[in-house]
Parts: sequence; C-alpha cells; structure tokens
Amino acid sequence: MVTGANVLQRWLPTGGGLRDEDWAGRHRLMTRLLAGCLVALTFYGALRDELSGGSLPTWLVLLVLPCVLAAALLPGRRLPSIFVAFGFTVACAAFVAMTHGQTEAHFTFFIAVAALALYRDWAPFGVFLAGTTAHHAIFGIFDAGLTYGHHSAQKHPLFWAVVHGVAVLLAATFQVVAWRLTEAEERRAQENLDESEAQLTVAFEETPVPMAIFSPDGRVLRINKAYRAWLRLPEELPAGLLVTDLPIELADPAAPRLFDQLTVQDGSSINVRQYRRKDTGETLWVEVHGTNLHDRHGNLRLIFVHCLDVTASRRHQEELQDQVRHDALTGLLSRSAFEDDLAVLLAGAEPVNVIYLDVDRFKSVNDGSGHAAGDELLRGLATRLAATVPAGALVARLGGDEFVVALSGSPRTGTRVGQAILAAFAEPLEVGDGHLQVAVSLGLAAGESPEQADETVLAADTAMYAAKRAGGNRLQIFSDDMRVRVRERIAAEARLREALAGDLSETLPIWFQPIVAAGTGFVVGAEALVRMRTPQGELLSPFHFIPAAEETGMIVPLGEHVLRLAVRHLVEWGEHLGYMSVNVSPRQLAEPDFVPMLADLLAAYPALDPSRLVIEITETALLSSSVDVRERLETLKSLGVRIALDDFGTGYSSLTWLQSVPADVVKLDRSFVAGLAADPRKASIIQAVLWLARSLSMSVIAEGVEDPADWDALRELDCPSGQGYLFGKPAPAAEFGDRLTKTLQQV
Repeated sequence: MVTGANVLQRWLPTGGGLRDEDWAGRHRLMTRLLAGCLVALTFYGALRDELSGGSLPTWLVLLVLPCVLAAALLPGRRLPSIFVAFGFTVACAAFVAMTHGQTEAHFTFFIAVAALALYRDWAPFGVFLAGTTAHHAIFGIFDAGLTYGHHSAQKHPLFWAVVHGVAVLLAATFQVVAWRLTEAEERRAQENLDESEAQLTVAFEETPVPMAIFSPDGRVLRINKAYRAWLRLPEELPAGLLVTDLPIELADPAAPRLFDQLTVQDGSSINVRQYRRKDTGETLWVEVHGTNLHDRHGNLRLIFVHCLDVTASRRHQEELQDQVRHDALTGLLSRSAFEDDLAVLLAGAEPVNVIYLDVDRFKSVNDGSGHAAGDELLRGLATRLAATVPAGALVARLGGDEFVVALSGSPRTGTRVGQAILAAFAEPLEVGDGHLQVAVSLGLAAGESPEQADETVLAADTAMYAAKRAGGNRLQIFSDDMRVRVRERIAAEARLREALAGDLSETLPIWFQPIVAAGTGFVVGAEALVRMRTPQGELLSPFHFIPAAEETGMIVPLGEHVLRLAVRHLVEWGEHLGYMSVNVSPRQLAEPDFVPMLADLLAAYPALDPSRLVIEITETALLSSSVDVRERLETLKSLGVRIALDDFGTGYSSLTWLQSVPADVVKLDRSFVAGLAADPRKASIIQAVLWLARSLSMSVIAEGVEDPADWDALRELDCPSGQGYLFGKPAPAAEFGDRLTKTLQQV
C-alpha cells in the first residue's frame, strides 16, 4: 500500500551522493565562508561599538570560532558539516542581534540556506532549519527588540516567528526541489554512464584482439581476455604490475620501446616490432597500435594499446619472399633475386665475373630417363655447382637447364672457377639408383658497374652459345668480336619492345609469300611473314628481331599478333586463297595459354573453315620444346587446324618425326631444292620423301624454289606445290591481295 509518507520519501532527495573529492571541495568553501563571516562580524561589531559605545557580544566569538575549528579539524562528513551549519546559524543570529532585528539582516538566513544546500546532506541542512526556527521563536519571545526591528513584531513575536519560519522553509523547499532534480538528473546520467561503461567493458573484454590500458608511469591498469590468453597471464593481475614485468620483451634491446615513444608523442602510432617471450625465447612479430589519452589540461592520463600478433603472416611473407628469391626445384637463387644481387655485387670495387652454364643435350636425358630423373639431375647439378664455387659467389638457376654464377675478382679468377666447374662435372652425378655423366658448356664475361648487369649476363650467354657451337663441354671467354653481336641483340630487343608497344599493324606489318600448285601454277596458299618498321621508316626482316624475341619471351605476344592478323586476312580474302601458313616458335608451343588463345581466335570467325589455317612447326621446335609435342599437336589438330613440318630434312631424325608427329604437310628445306636439276642424289631423296609423305596421307611443299629448272624437276617428281622467289617474294597485304584478284580474273 502506497502511503503519503512513501510518496514524500520517494520525492525527497536522498542526500550524501557527492564524491569524496567533490564534498571536500564544497566543505572547504563553506568553512572558509564561515571563517570569513566571523571576521566580518567582528570588524562590524568593533566599528559599531566605537560609534555607539556598545560592546561586541563575546558569545559570538565563543560559539562561531569553535565551529570553524571543528569544521576544519574533525574527520568524516556529517559532524564537520553540522558544525558549519550551527556556526552559520549563530552568525546569522548574531548579525540580526547586532542590527537590533532589522529586516534586512534576516536575509542572511536565506543566503545560508542556499549555501548549506551545497552539502546535499540532510544533517547540516536540518540543523540550520531547526536552529533558525528556534532562534526566531525563543529569541523573539525573550528579547523581541533584538530579534525584530519593528513594533508589530515586538508586540506579536510568535506570529512573526511563524512568518519568518515559513519564509525560510519556503526558501529551503526550493533548494530541496533543486537538490532533488539534480539527483534525478545525475541518476539518469549515471545510468547512461553505467550502460555505456557496460557496453565498453563487453567490447573491451570480449574482442578477440589483445588490448591493454597502461598508466603514464608504466603500470598495467587493465587488460582483456584476449591479452591474457595471448601472454598466458592469470585472471587476477598482481598489484602494481609494470609493463616491464610482462612476459615479453623487445628482441633488440637497443631499439626504443614503443611505450617510451607513446609517452612523449601525441595522437596514435602503429609499430611492427619483433618481440621475444621471456620464458620460451619464442620470437613474435607484433603490430602494436598505441593511443595517448589526455585530460582537458593536456596531461597524459592513459595509454591504450591493442596488439595484433602478425607472426604467422610475417613468416608466411618471409616464406613467399624466400620462394621468390629461390628456385623451387634446386633451392638456388631465382632469376629475379640474382639480378638484384648482381647489381649490388657490381657496385663494389672489384670487377665481377659472370659464368653462364648450360647442360649439353639435357633434352635427351629428359626424354630418355623421364622428367623425374631430369629434375633429380638438375638438383644434383645445383648441389655440385654450389659446392664448387667460392663462398660468397652468387649461384642461380635461370630456368630449364641454365645456371649462372657471379663472383668478384679478376678475369683470371673467373677463368679458374670456370675450369674448376668443368673439372667438377667430369665425375658422374648420382641419379636414382645409378650414375649419369653430364657435360656442360660455360660462357664467361666480366662487368664493372651496375649499369652493365644485363649486358654482362647477355655477354656470358653469348659466350656459352659459342662454347656449344664449338662442341660443348668447354669454357668460352667472351671476346671483343662477340661484343658487336651482343650490342646488336640488345638493340634488337629494344627495337622489338618499342614496336610491340606501338600500333602493331604499323610497327609489325605482316607480309605474305605465295604458295603455288605445281599443276596449275595458281596461288593456292600463302605464308604469313612478319616485318618490323622502325621509327625511321626502315623495314627489317625477321632475321633482325626474331632471335631476340625468342630469347626474351616477346615471341609470345609477337606470335599472337601474327596469328590474329593472318586469320583476319584469310577471312578477308575468302575463297580467293586456299589456306594460310603461320610459323609457331618453340616458346609459343610451350605456352599453356597458346591453345586456348587459338581456340578463341577461331571461335571469333565461325564461318572460317579451321583447316584453312596451317600451323608450321620446325624440327628445332620439336627438339627443344619442353612440353609433350605430340600431345600438344594433337590438341591443336582437335581444333581443326592443320600442322606442317617446316624446314624438313635439317634435323637429326627427320624421317622419325614423320611417323611420330601428326603432321598434315611437309615443307622440304631449300637445301634439297637448290640445284636439284643437276643433282640426281637430291632427286632420289626428294622422291623418297614424296613417296613416304603420300603413304602417310601428307602433302608436300618445296621451299626456296628460285630456278625454273629446279621447279621443272620438282614437277617431274610429282611434287604438289612450291614456294620461293620464282613465284614471288613476300609482299604487303594490299599488293598480295591485288595479285589474288588478278589471278582470279585470269581463271
């Protein structure tokens, strides 16, 4: 049951809600005000005594001064504040008495009521109200002249005591109302604060990121569960735990501590540091985000940090960097890492020797023993090579069976190391359960500055190829006469890069050479041949840039350009041209994207019969390709295109290729055609090839036909078609198209 008393109690302020430091500040103010009132009344009384001849009431000092002393010296809250309230009651009563009850003097009671409400405590507030009532009632009856300064009050003191009491009570009531409203507002603010703090506590405690709060002097104030789990700390931290007591420390003792940096800088900071666990010695990489929190005066109050343990990602990054820097098969430096380290080595004071190494006839080892044996051979070769060269030398695998060594020293030092490498490989390598004898070709060149890095490697590569051409298993030192060829290769590479970056139809135009039928002499096909137009307008043959394209890998975009342009012209000329032949290099053939690219190209022209496109593969491509040639060619044929064996007869086992490669066309090399009319032996060879090709359902094209007599001899042997200057040199697309039109009109 809700009673009036309960309602009143609910609406009255509770009191006592001030924090200790807030109460202490208000009490000091009230004590000083009371002391000031005592001093003011003493001076006022002394001045009044001198003017009127009266005496200062000694009870004023005897009662108020002890109240001031008690308020200043007594402990706690309640008793000192009561003495202050009693002191103000006495001071107000004394002032009224000293003015002989003037009405204005009674205003001091209203001022004191408002002042004592600052305590927000019923004890001093109630003491003052009780004292005020008692003063007006008792003193008004026994000494009305000193209490009320007018005749009506002196005649009816009790009435005026009630009037004054009600006035003071009303003033106190409004103070109580203000006090109650303030408490309600504070309670709502505290509830909001508690809710926000609860939310922040949950966010702080439950977040999976380790977080901590430190004081400016390095004490650990608070940590969350993730931080405790990360550093394996107990639930309850020891009192006064310092940052230096945590179980991790900087791996580098000389490095400035992040905590020290945060205490001297403003705002936030992010640092990735290497730490070490004190108990296990385990290394940790930690990304520390630190934020300084200041008070309104700019003083540092707290340091808030959250830590991300990035050890796993750092190790993964190091593993990736190691993979980038090292060859996956052999563990030696990769090409990119070697290029970076070579530039640093060339920046030193001494010359740098670069030794380029290639395994002789490695493909035959790969084909004969399998790719697994080939990989094991490369690993064994890398191990022996690294053990042979001096400490500090750079050893890298550039790809395939090509390796490179770089070391500082004189050219004599490079020669000595090269000879040591040759001697080291005189002994067979262990491969599987047996031993395998390998031979290597070495090229040696020297450089003296970082700007010469690419040129030096290229020079060593050139010398290595010279060693191969000389029979292999030897060291070839780069000479001045080779330098011209190296510079030509560098210039050719630069020209090709510039051409590929421009308008391809202008910088790399496609020319076409006719292929004619022996029976009619009409053009039945054409071979697409790329040219290069320099910025000066000079037109270069493939001899000037195809080798550079092959070596640098630019043959891939170049070959794709030739294919796309050739197919476009084949579609443009329609039935005027039977088929188009396009050369494909070994590098192109080995590209995993080559077949999908060709399939997409053919799909873009659904009306085109794919058999009108002939892909020419040289025996060199078959021998040097790193992929399964037969499988790759079968995939090409599944697209509907035809395959031609170009330069047939120049390899070691041409007849074998006819049986093992799914070719549709055989192109006889010009070395068999030239002088055919005067050489019966060549006629016998060509006759045999023609017979074998027909038996395998293949067509034959004779290349390099320049002499009419040779062409007559080919027709007598029933060679179906020919290609050469006798029928026309390669010509631009417009000129070749005109020839097709004229040929069609003649028909």
